[in-house]
Amino acid sequence: MLYHYIASDKTGKVVEGDTDAVNLPQVLQFLSAKELRPVTITPLAQKGGGVKRIFGGITITDKVFLTKYLALMLRVGTDLLSAINILIGDFDNPAMRNFLLEVRENLTRGLPFHQAFAKYPTIFPATFVNLIKAAEASGSLQQTFEDLSISMNREAELRIRIRSALIYPIILLIAAFAVLVFLVTFALPKIAKVFTDSGINPPFFSRVVFGVGLFIGEHIVVISILFIGLLLGGVYFFTRTSVGRRIVDQVMSRIPVIKSVYREVAIQRMVSTMALLLKAGLPIIQTIEITADAVGSEEYRYALLRVAREGLAKGLTIGEAFRREVVFPKVVVNLIAISEKAGHLEEVLETLGEFYATSIDASIKSLVSVLEPLLIMGMGGIVVLIALSIIVPIYQLTTQF
Repeated sequence: MLYHYIASDKTGKVVEGDTDAVNLPQVLQFLSAKELRPVTITPLAQKGGGVKRIFGGITITDKVFLTKYLALMLRVGTDLLSAINILIGDFDNPAMRNFLLEVRENLTRGLPFHQAFAKYPTIFPATFVNLIKAAEASGSLQQTFEDLSISMNREAELRIRIRSALIYPIILLIAAFAVLVFLVTFALPKIAKVFTDSGINPPFFSRVVFGVGLFIGEHIVVISILFIGLLLGGVYFFTRTSVGRRIVDQVMSRIPVIKSVYREVAIQRMVSTMALLLKAGLPIIQTIEITADAVGSEEYRYALLRVAREGLAKGLTIGEAFRREVVFPKVVVNLIAISEKAGHLEEVLETLGEFYATSIDASIKSLVSVLEPLLIMGMGGIVVLIALSIIVPIYQLTTQF
């Protein structure tokens, strides 16, 4: 349990802080050892749970703010503990405040700075943690925080561009689904009932559509529950399991319109992460293994692991190891090989990252320009099919009269 205390020392000066303890007596024992007299002691959160229990958690914007201002404070000569204390007062996000309190507690106990970040791998990935760990060892925390701030800011901008480009297609998809649900759930059952009561035998296609509409209308609650359950289960399977991620990777890598954007995003992450880790001074094999977990594509992940473990570990150069993997674009492989010989690998990787970020933006715009008419045509096709299934029987009914 994390406790916040306000206490006074022998001179009457009031001090406050946080400490991790099993129970209240242990906090009192801690204060007594420091010759402090407790004024108030307040439990804050379970150790390691403060971040995860807060709804919303820590966003990428919080991480950009954290790295940017830590770099700024360290640059002007503020020590790390004082910088953390300042940030605790500035953050409004309860999850971030709880995390910073845990960081401060670790620092006061003499624990490594990166240890608090390593406890939350879903929030701070291995790339982030290893960069801070390397910077602690080399004394380059300021530069590392600046690099992390720039890198995460680019990542945030890329996410915003992707989301902005996909808003309109998503709205069209939701509208199409809503129209379909309305027609099948409300309109079709009523129209089907009219034909059933009148004794008219509609065409086969209309009977099929009416049958589906009546079935869905009668079991809408059960179908809705099953649909939501399958949707949540599918999201978990395809995002949280290795088999599911591999299936998604294979599908995304083969869809003609999407595969180019998917691969460009993976390459951009790969080169940017490698540049950041190499700049921090990490060994090349460790750099590539960490990059493999951050790249986001299962195909590229296994390729990078082979580069590290079956190529570099056996004495091959970086260029030779990358050339053995056909999944990487030739231009990337050639530039890596050339820059390795010239001794400018980090700079070339950074340039490649910027190039692919720009290319992704253009590719997404092209993708959206293709998806929009396809979605509109699909929505129109569904509505036309349902309309025909209704119009044909109506026409048949009027001709009988």
